Amino acid sequence: MSAAAGVDRAVLREVVETLAPLVRRAGSADEHRAADWIAERLTRAGAPAHVEDATFLDGYAPLIGGLAAIGAAAGVVGQTRAGRRLAMVAGALAAAAIVDDVSNGPRIARRAARRPTPTWNVVAEAGDRDAERTLVVMAHHDAAPSGAIFDQSLQRLAHEKLPGLFERADTAVPVWWPVVGGPVLAALGAGLRRRGLGLFGAAMSAGSVAAMADIARSPIVAGANDNLSAVAALVGLAERLRDAEDRGDGVGVRVLLVSCGAEEVIQGGIHSFAESWFPRLDRETTWFLNLDTIGSPELVSIEGEGPVVMEDYSWRSFRDLIERVAWRDGLPIRRGMRARSSTDAVVPSRAGYPTACLVSFDRAKAMPHYHLVTDVPENLDYDTIARAVALTEAVARELAGDAAQTGVTRRG
Repeated sequence: MSAAAGVDRAVLREVVETLAPLVRRAGSADEHRAADWIAERLTRAGAPAHVEDATFLDGYAPLIGGLAAIGAAAGVVGQTRAGRRLAMVAGALAAAAIVDDVSNGPRIARRAARRPTPTWNVVAEAGDRDAERTLVVMAHHDAAPSGAIFDQSLQRLAHEKLPGLFERADTAVPVWWPVVGGPVLAALGAGLRRRGLGLFGAAMSAGSVAAMADIARSPIVAGANDNLSAVAALVGLAERLRDAEDRGDGVGVRVLLVSCGAEEVIQGGIHSFAESWFPRLDRETTWFLNLDTIGSPELVSIEGEGPVVMEDYSWRSFRDLIERVAWRDGLPIRRGMRARSSTDAVVPSRAGYPTACLVSFDRAKAMPHYHLVTDVPENLDYDTIARAVALTEAVARELAGDAAQTGVTRRG
């Protein structure tokens, strides 16, 4: 029998169905209500929780749309002798600002254009609170706007027509490259005095402007898979850890259950969590496991992420441990895939913590209903969420067992 058999699906459904009706735009009143409810529900599940005030810089779609508009203008202005130098500088700066923003860099343009906006993180503590080792399990509770760019028809058509080639491709299509490429080509066209190149860059940038405008005006989705599936896993895990403690069979590590706000603006609340908590979490005795969109049929441990430049997560040995535990306990996961979107996992990974991220796909290597209005509770695979809960508990036990066997706290 799979270790996931004992995970209470009714609890998972309760969490998703309670929160899905809330319009959880980053920084909204409904996002705040969701955070309060999650904290209360985790506390009832045996993991005392509280809501922490946080801030984020809003408006990724309007901001990037504005930077793309600069790229489009550069492609046009660069056609004139007087405008070439301006077009080169403007196009290059716009491209650099887009890369900086979507890659979680210093975000110079966003800091200049936006003021900090409130959001809310939930932090709960479970497991052995006095243990030297800590496993931080992360989710996020805000929801994303939709947009035509998220339509999956082409991806599913490629899977249908070219199944062999599609199966061998384990890195997602770099959707941000054209957004960056438009201003780059506009600048190059001006610098090389290539009219066609500059106009092509202008056209690409104009397409990015349209896509960002569409996202900015689109409704917020229910976000059942992205990411109430992971919030439900936090609650399910808290209940299992409480029951284990009651049986005298605790996991042997401290478990922090963290649900961040404002993730869908390309990482918001996680930065406030990092500022507050990283000084208290020893890199030698802390591991981060991010859960993001885990309600599709196949559970996947991705190797890394990178909207522009791919970054594998810190400490491959942690991902190896997760894979070993998964297959041992009848909870198989897929390995070797990399994402071109960004998740909260990149923040602890860059800080040097052993980091892993569990997501889920279908056979077309797509997250069904991702950022679409069809991302509703009835389209979730609750068995996959249950497997993620069981696997996370098993990983916590493995970390504790490794510490007991070696007698040291150093990472393996």
